[in-house]
Amino acid sequence: MMKTVTDQERMAEMAFLQLRAATLTRQHVSHAHAHHQLILATSGVTNLRIEHQEDQITKTCGCLIPSTYHHDYVGDGANRTLVLDIPQASLATLVFSDELERLFAAPRFYPVSAQLQDLARSLMNQVEHTPHLQTSIASLLLRALYHQLFSTDLPPHTLNSQHRLKGRDRIDLTRIDRFIDLHLADQITVESLSGLCALSPGHFHSCFREVTGQTPLSYVQQRRLQAAYRLVTDTSLALARVAERVGFRDQGSFSRAFRRQFGVSPSQSRG
Repeated sequence: MMKTVTDQERMAEMAFLQLRAATLTRQHVSHAHAHHQLILATSGVTNLRIEHQEDQITKTCGCLIPSTYHHDYVGDGANRTLVLDIPQASLATLVFSDELERLFAAPRFYPVSAQLQDLARSLMNQVEHTPHLQTSIASLLLRALYHQLFSTDLPPHTLNSQHRLKGRDRIDLTRIDRFIDLHLADQITVESLSGLCALSPGHFHSCFREVTGQTPLSYVQQRRLQAAYRLVTDTSLALARVAERVGFRDQGSFSRAFRRQFGVSPSQSRG
């Protein structure tokens, strides 16, 4: 759980948490940036795509975008949206950097609970009328979201070694790999993977990272790209079809992820 923050520590966060209230317009935007970004709407609709995931940002669905991940979006022009920027380079100086690393371990769309919806509406009003409080408001928002996503987990310091070992022993990579390979073209969630191991999503995430050194969704992404590499180099399948088979919505996002993983484009790998 996130610890209590002192006034001095809160001041240290001020330069790094940049929160604003915005209306995302009907203009299509496609980019990546060097900071993490949290998006939470109180009204309206924004269509957003990040890598192979796509959903609508509404008052019941938000998004976490880790730094460097390419994404594109278009709003309805009538939404009210909280946008929080957290520069990647300054994470180590933030009081709750470990929790932020967990929040932004991979891109995700997250459900917005009724309690978080109420908080967002209140915070929207505060951001618009008291901008000098944006640091405190941003910290509150991050803590509320972290609590919603991970409150069912036991804090790491309460897990004794026997409990942790049992969780690690349940990480059946053979079964997980088989599941991923059968569902490469589908959306694969932490919840679906954790169910294979009879663990809660949060406990599974922690144990999986201990066992593999990767987050579950990073592992899935790597396996998608390994399958894609075999299809690119061993078959004459069109690149757009390869992208579709391994779970990417379009060839552009596939090519960017492929180059990031292997250092060359799919077409260059095909030679």
